[in-house]
Amino acid sequence: MHILFLTDNFPPEVNAPASRTFEHTREWVKAGHRVTVITCAPNFPKGKVFDGYRNHLWQFETVDGIKVLRVWSYITANDGFFLRVLDYISFMMTSTIGSLLTSKVDIVIGTSPQFFTACAAYLVSRFKRIPFVFELRDLWPESIKAVGAMNDSVILRLLEWIESYLYRAADAIVPVTHSFKIHLIERGIASEKIHVVTNGVSLSHFAAISRDGVLLKKLGLDNRFVCGYIGTHGMAHGLETLLDTAELLQKHGISE
Repeated sequence: MHILFLTDNFPPEVNAPASRTFEHTREWVKAGHRVTVITCAPNFPKGKVFDGYRNHLWQFETVDGIKVLRVWSYITANDGFFLRVLDYISFMMTSTIGSLLTSKVDIVIGTSPQFFTACAAYLVSRFKRIPFVFELRDLWPESIKAVGAMNDSVILRLLEWIESYLYRAADAIVPVTHSFKIHLIERGIASEKIHVVTNGVSLSHFAAISRDGVLLKKLGLDNRFVCGYIGTHGMAHGLETLLDTAELLQKHGISE
């Protein structure tokens, strides 16, 4: 099977969407599939193209057996809603056009959190007459409204209409949480085309190591249970949940 995957983040970028897409597509190649990824020049999060790359109309490379087509996009730092949307829309247009450089594709996947990539995948599916899969990583634009980044407006309602249309147009939707599936069903999306695939981990990347006694003593953590969170702290990531968890651990005498 030839899988076409559209994403605006891919290594050497190291954010979650880039790493996740790379690991998925790499496994599909190992399973014997042909995979083409259409993405843009690596620039996240500073909005500056990485060394060794150019923001050209298109450029090809191969990464671990994955054919990567990088197309031009309007590049801006991860700051400001409207400039970011302009970035997203430019990639939607150029990735759709770039798909014409691929042939004999069996399925196209568009990933969120922003859904303009999914818009491109939908258009590609119609041009090539192939199934369209919507990989749902966030409920966008609902998430930007929830954190107060954008108030209710004609533009927001238009984005929500496009979002609903994409859900209905997709041949399959792959959300990352069961709560997303419930949300989609409540919005009238057919449950039989929603397939939850939760986040996983490649255990080969991790191994237990001995405790660093010197570091523990330096930090005053001898004989204490230590837990931590390694991940993004952003407007939509619910940092208060970590604080509530720490409070519960303290109440149960697990942590000081």
